[in-house]
Amino acid sequence: MSRRTSPDSPMLFEDVPLVPDFRLELNARKAGHWPVAGADEAGRGPLAGPVVAAAVILDPKRIPEGLNDSKQLSALRREELFVQILATATVSIASSSSTRIDETDIRKASLDAMRRAICGLSIPASFVLTDGLDVPPGLACPGQAVVKGDARSVSIAAASIVAKVTRDRMMARADSTFPAYGFAAHAGYGTAQHRAGIEKHGPCSLHRMTFSPLKKVQGIELDSD
Repeated sequence: MSRRTSPDSPMLFEDVPLVPDFRLELNARKAGHWPVAGADEAGRGPLAGPVVAAAVILDPKRIPEGLNDSKQLSALRREELFVQILATATVSIASSSSTRIDETDIRKASLDAMRRAICGLSIPASFVLTDGLDVPPGLACPGQAVVKGDARSVSIAAASIVAKVTRDRMMARADSTFPAYGFAAHAGYGTAQHRAGIEKHGPCSLHRMTFSPLKKVQGIELDSD
């Protein structure tokens, strides 16, 4: 039996890229919540370095043009928007170290960094939009987790840019202390260059020892997150 698709079926638009806007923030405002913060993190997947979270409250009258998921932007464009966001919005940044990631797990460490970033805002948020599946526990306000939030909400997109640029800068500085791994080039992700550095020199204090292939170095049998 053949299956027909209605002209109005969302399946026809699966390949159309999402463009973030301010609608989720305005919906929260209509429900009585203001200001609204967006929150996101960068660095869940790397083998080394911290996970960095950012929380951003945008000024509706001064939203920088071109905000988008940080992964969709060039490094130069992220840097430009980073400067604009810091000049026009309320921003807070927090991180969880590789040690904390190993002591808990990457999900818990990411959510804790996000919680601290939100709690660190100089203007308390009345509502929070977070990227992904989870709202951090322990917040003083309600929140909403938004799948692909950095492609749907400009506040989350702004937070993703701030978190990404901050983390990239941190890893570039780490490169001068640990030059054997090429952190400035790959920010701690598991590239061939990075894995070759680990194999030749062993791990450093920034490495996440519960992540493969690093857990094999110490014979750790835990699954990586």
